[in-house]
Amino acid sequence: MKAWRCHEFGDYHDLRIEELPDPEPGPGEVLVDIRASSVTFVEMLMCQGKYQLKPPLPFTPGGECAGDVIAVGEGVTSLKPGDRVMGGGAIGQGVGIYSERFAGPEANFRPLPASFGYKEGASFTSAYITAYVGLVVRGQLQAGETLLVHGAAGGVGLAAVEIGKLIGATVIATGGSDEKLAVVKQRGADHVINYNTLPRFRDLVKEIAGGTGADVIYDPVGGDVFDESTRCINIFGRLLIIGFTSGRIPSVPVNLPLIKQFAVIGVRAGEYGRQNPEGGRKARAELFKWADEGRLTPHVHKLMPFDGLIDAFDEIAGRKVVGRIVLEGT
Repeated sequence: MKAWRCHEFGDYHDLRIEELPDPEPGPGEVLVDIRASSVTFVEMLMCQGKYQLKPPLPFTPGGECAGDVIAVGEGVTSLKPGDRVMGGGAIGQGVGIYSERFAGPEANFRPLPASFGYKEGASFTSAYITAYVGLVVRGQLQAGETLLVHGAAGGVGLAAVEIGKLIGATVIATGGSDEKLAVVKQRGADHVINYNTLPRFRDLVKEIAGGTGADVIYDPVGGDVFDESTRCINIFGRLLIIGFTSGRIPSVPVNLPLIKQFAVIGVRAGEYGRQNPEGGRKARAELFKWADEGRLTPHVHKLMPFDGLIDAFDEIAGRKVVGRIVLEGT
């Protein structure tokens, strides 16, 4: 089979497609013919050696896909050949899914919701589980509260906008271009702010929130955006740390959370599920219930061919993407 391979950390332009042996499903595993796979900032960072997890070299990148089950191993009971599924690999261990076929644990896959095609299935789980764990589990967002979502045009940002609206919050979304924010507004945001044209957004956030500030702030950006967020958070607010796409890891003067009594909370959805398996199962069950009901739908920015991975990374690096880019199967 064909698979993308990373032989050294650094420039993702050095990735190449190679021929690998066809995988076989072991006990408790399913073999999936991959029809779509999502491309994200995390995979780009991992190939550059800038992510907190560094797989053993060489490795196949890619974390999330959708496709058809073509074989199952001994002991598999929930899936069968012919099932349309969504799921992912174990990229932290070097077993990714930018390939034609993938064999992985039965527990990593589930049937596609009826309203999803392959491209939506490949774009759903990681973004929406991050948003759910952040907003519902760690942030305790309540109906009627004000939610400020940074980087709202990205996959995890759009997921947070959707889930925030579903919960019943007033959603303020920020982003770096008016064109991107127009899409975010269409996806449900009540208010949008371009932080490139309004870097001091604190006053507008307070005005929208009735003079107080945001109750929950969801921040995958960091840097100056985080600094400004500490100035427009409500008393007893929750500032959720998702990541640092700006490139700068910020710090907070501790007198600020002392005065306003707000919490700065780290969010790692995968680690939450590993440390609290039952909590992780409950989170996924609720998310998939909403997806099955048609209440959540990922936004796919563009479909690209399997050999377009490097071009996809270039678009992500150039901050041109709204939602997810998806590679189609070969």
